[in-house]
Amino acid sequence: MIQSASTVLLWFAAIGCGMMAGLYFAFSTFIMTALGRIPQAHGISAMQSINSTILRSLFMPLFWGTTLAALLLAASALFRPGEAAAMAMLAAGIIYVVGMFVCTVIFNVPLNNALDAVDPSSTEAAAVWARYLKDWTFWNHLRTIASAAASALFVVALAAR
Repeated sequence: MIQSASTVLLWFAAIGCGMMAGLYFAFSTFIMTALGRIPQAHGISAMQSINSTILRSLFMPLFWGTTLAALLLAASALFRPGEAAAMAMLAAGIIYVVGMFVCTVIFNVPLNNALDAVDPSSTEAAAVWARYLKDWTFWNHLRTIASAAASALFVVALAAR
């Protein structure tokens, strides 16, 4: 029973991390570039709308669910030192929690909050937007890589079983 629950959790984590990687990849590769190409007030308004909408979407259960799954799998790996999948599960969990979750909390969310506090057409908005486009996108690249790597490592763990 525990083995099958662990397998279900591994599948959820592998797919969930992959979905998160895809979303972050879209932002890193074209969404932020597109928002940076339109007039500042429109780009800021669009990103403010995205940030408020995402908090009330299916993204949030996936965000929290994959984080919890990654934590549980990493913790369970500590108690399975001889299992072939344990190292992949531990690495995936650490990479995901630190590279996606901690990065989001420490870097992306504060940048979102700063952007949310600015009037898109104000003079101060230009500096906030320029910093946001550069810094938020940089940290989003890290989230993309961490999510993709974790997804791949969870697949490795599944294959090792």
